Amino acid sequence: MTWSETRKGDLYVLSAATLGGFLPIGVTLTYTQVSNFVSLAWSTLFAATFFACLITYRKHWMELRNPLLWKYGALITFFIGILFYGLYFSGLKYSTPGNVSIIILFQICTSFVFFNIYRKEGILPAHILGAALMIAGALIILGRDFGGINAGDVFILCATFIAPFGNYFQQKARKIASSDSIMFLRSALSAIVLFAFLYFFNVSGTVGGVSAALPLLLLNGVVFLGFEKMLWIEGIHRVSVTKASALVSITPLVTLVLAWIILHQLPNIWQLASLPPFLLGVLLLTDNSKLSRS
Repeated sequence: MTWSETRKGDLYVLSAATLGGFLPIGVTLTYTQVSNFVSLAWSTLFAATFFACLITYRKHWMELRNPLLWKYGALITFFIGILFYGLYFSGLKYSTPGNVSIIILFQICTSFVFFNIYRKEGILPAHILGAALMIAGALIILGRDFGGINAGDVFILCATFIAPFGNYFQQKARKIASSDSIMFLRSALSAIVLFAFLYFFNVSGTVGGVSAALPLLLLNGVVFLGFEKMLWIEGIHRVSVTKASALVSITPLVTLVLAWIILHQLPNIWQLASLPPFLLGVLLLTDNSKLSRS
């Protein structure tokens, strides 16, 4: 059976979404041994190593001779490798995996706005309602017990405004290079910047702490920041970012179940209450559900 490129894209994105549900759990578990930026730096380094081996096996090193790829790679590194993941790992330090996995869905709304403006398309009433529902879902999480806004949740929300810029340049880069070359460049450049940050700001992890967290750091780097991100790039190379983001809406469900099983964190009423407006907003923004016309 021959699959269409669109169907392959759907499969890549769904696989990435499922694996992505594990990332907040794996990152949170490393925080018992190392700090958030130490965890990010080492995970990114292991991701770069994974992709270095992959492009060696696939003989894609020649792709790195393209100056345009380095331009896109620098922009992707800035928006995704540094800003997005810096906020993501910081958010997980102060919030819960369940909250993070739900709030990160707001990037569907920001992606829709970004790509809609870029394409200069009109905004339908269904899209306005979808955006409003996603904003409502985010507000439920941010002000869940009216006891003040959690800093970690705000970090994650800020990250969702950065993601569309990185995805835009990743789409452009994928037109001139393979996903493994793009991810190697992003991971390698990000690792250099992150370890320089740790050095200049005297933020370091103890040898014992890094050693104790090594299995999880390897897992986060190779599988979640490595293989899973390659699946995502292959996915958005074949389907639109907004459609891919809709398929990613299964990720919070995976994370909530894993947080319950592994971290013994039961989903709370605010998380459950935020899911319906988030998921309905996803459907409306991605045209998977239509408003009936009178």
